[in-house]
Amino acid sequence: MDTGPQHNINQRIRAQQVRLVGENIEEQGVYSLSEALKIADSMELDLVEISPNADPPVCKVIDYQKFLYQQKKKQKEMKAKAVKVVVKEIRFGPNTDDHDFEFKLRHAEKFLKEGAKVKAYVFFKGRSILFKEQGEILLLRFATELEDLGKVEQMPRLEGKRMTMFIAPKKKK
Repeated sequence: MDTGPQHNINQRIRAQQVRLVGENIEEQGVYSLSEALKIADSMELDLVEISPNADPPVCKVIDYQKFLYQQKKKQKEMKAKAVKVVVKEIRFGPNTDDHDFEFKLRHAEKFLKEGAKVKAYVFFKGRSILFKEQGEILLLRFATELEDLGKVEQMPRLEGKRMTMFIAPKKKK
């Protein structure tokens, strides 16, 4: 999977002049590549091209392995902070009776309280597609019942043989 370093380091840098930056540099500025490499070598660190598209390219004198480790750590933290969205599906028929509706409504309430999105859909089999108005009424009734817990993200929409609606949980205050 890894195809070598993602930054140009030391002898891999192709620019003639580079802008040197870093905490451990006495004088930041533009240096020739050979001078920058000497400075890095004298500190027993690597010259790493941070911004190759700048003119001249920006290089930093750092320990490359430590730099990679810190980048990986940052990415891991960002990934951990990312919110994972769970989508729970609830299926209705066009002629769902009240008891089934209430049962599925309780499930949807539980899902929204847990922070999951709810995808409610009415599945039309065979000629039941004739009752698409009933399906839409059913989904809208479902949305109004869940008004306190969630907000409608997508109004009922017919896609093929199913009418779908998304409800997202409301943010807790």
